[in-house]
Amino acid sequence: MTTAGRAPVPDRDPIDRVTGVAAPVVTLLTDFGLRDEFAGVMEGVILQTAPEARVLHLTHGIPPQAVLLGALALAGAVPYTPVGVHVAVVDPDVGSDRRAVVLRTGDGRLLVGPDNGVLLPAAERVGGVTGAWEITDDRLFRHPVSKTFHGRDVFAPVAGRLATGLDPAAVGPALDPETLDRLDLGTPTVGPGHVRATVLSIDRFGNTALNVTGEALDEVGLRLGGRVEIAAGDGRYYAERAATFADVAAGQMVIYDDSSGWTALAVNRGSLAEVCGLTLGDPVELRAR
Repeated sequence: MTTAGRAPVPDRDPIDRVTGVAAPVVTLLTDFGLRDEFAGVMEGVILQTAPEARVLHLTHGIPPQAVLLGALALAGAVPYTPVGVHVAVVDPDVGSDRRAVVLRTGDGRLLVGPDNGVLLPAAERVGGVTGAWEITDDRLFRHPVSKTFHGRDVFAPVAGRLATGLDPAAVGPALDPETLDRLDLGTPTVGPGHVRATVLSIDRFGNTALNVTGEALDEVGLRLGGRVEIAAGDGRYYAERAATFADVAAGQMVIYDDSSGWTALAVNRGSLAEVCGLTLGDPVELRAR
């Protein structure tokens, strides 16, 4: 019974009341930004095919053409979303002969996007690749297919079909997962009391993730509570290896394990990237002191 003069509150329960099955989830991650209509258009095309789907926008703030940053963001997000169809479009080679692919993971997810490495780190976080297919059946596409907007005309309609139950084998020929394009995250140099790594990502706070894990730091003696010298650019700085920012005073540097498992550097209530002048790919040395 509703209150007079008020519209009924819509039922937002994601479980279908008739079938008892959760509505399919489709996630989107791109470098499209929010100024233009591109992200919304992709959602619209998905909903044309799968009107019952729940579309979750992970981020559209990946810097333009930054495939590695897109891959890291997808890997950091996908394990915390419902199993579903996960679309990533950071695609500087759109319209070329790069492959469009669907990957199935060990926990049953389907990842959709270009074969440029953007999908693989996420797949490896959720059981690895258990099946891979090249998207070639143009009956699944929206026509005419733009040479510059495969997000709208290829990936979105295929994702919608997959969300409604399409067998991924129907999109095109199977691929050997070993042939998929992989990103090079670099290999850190580690030794007793010493690590040389590179900058993987910098978030909006200026916190800087390196291509080395906290476990690796533990193994070489850079443990919690220890004092560490940081060599970055032309400067040398000192930090404490700690669990969180507030473990050091405001304005002090801290080395911690970030939420994705990478070693990260920060300034409590400041921007480490700004203080140290760091950009993506820069080398950073850590030494026990």
